[in-house]
Amino acid sequence: MKQQDFVLANEAQWLELETLLNAVERKPRQAKDYAALPSAYRHVCHHLALAKHRRYSLHLIDRLNRIVVGCHNLLYSDNARFRYRWLRFFMVDFPRALHRNRVYVRWATFLFCAPALVVGLLCFFNPDMVYSVMAGEQVRSLEAMYDPDARVLGRERESDTDLAMFGFYIYNNIGIAFREFAGGIFFGIGTLFFVIYNGIFLGAVFGHLTQMGYSSTLYPFVIGHGAFELTALVLAGAAGLKVGAALVDPGRLTRLAALRAASRDVVPIVLGATAMLLIAAFLEAFWSSKASLPIAVKVAVGFVFWIMVLGYLTFVGRHYRHGP
Repeated sequence: MKQQDFVLANEAQWLELETLLNAVERKPRQAKDYAALPSAYRHVCHHLALAKHRRYSLHLIDRLNRIVVGCHNLLYSDNARFRYRWLRFFMVDFPRALHRNRVYVRWATFLFCAPALVVGLLCFFNPDMVYSVMAGEQVRSLEAMYDPDARVLGRERESDTDLAMFGFYIYNNIGIAFREFAGGIFFGIGTLFFVIYNGIFLGAVFGHLTQMGYSSTLYPFVIGHGAFELTALVLAGAAGLKVGAALVDPGRLTRLAALRAASRDVVPIVLGATAMLLIAAFLEAFWSSKASLPIAVKVAVGFVFWIMVLGYLTFVGRHYRHGP
């Protein structure tokens, strides 16, 4: 088909779309009821492909390309369904994945909390027990970080800026969570190791510093960001356990197919845990480390955060508990 005939056959539709796009630039809500836009968008994409294939003039190709780009932006960039996708993720996708994999969440919680409690009690009643978990230099470093006389809490070097520590906490915490999740690829053994080890290490820290009499600095420091950080680490472990279980017992699937299915299923959990770790890193850098803040304020805010997180995990999306 000659270019002239091609233009005559489709000019009316192009003009209609150009008019619509021009109107949207002036009034963004102009196209909210334009139901035929998806179909017209597909047609003009086809027209653009034909124009390129038939080597029509650059002027025509540029015109069609502008229409295609405008329609794409109108359909996707300015669509409330896409603007609020993040809200759907936190209100639907993330809690649905948690309830769907609640067995693994419970196991990860137990594997993290039980060692932490046991080792914490052992280190509290036997001060030398902490040296079975960490080196003496690391113990002394922890004591200095939570010394009540420290100007900034939870840091080895007081000269570090809040922003620098924010980046460090992101790198460190997400690295720990990633190892818990990625450890599932080794039939879950890696995940079991990292979840239990992190629980043991946490218990040793809490037991030893509590025995040292540093409760007034340790607990107000941890309670604020701990609601997000500790919960996220448990959720990352749950995702790793799901991957490991799929490899151990793939059912009728091949192990590769089971791995893919399990990985897709826990993607919302991994993304949600990552978001929680980012929140935790921000709080740890700019809130928890401030020794000048009253302890009562830190504790009160920390309790609010814990109530928010536990309430979210318990009630948001609970109608998916017995669903798919």
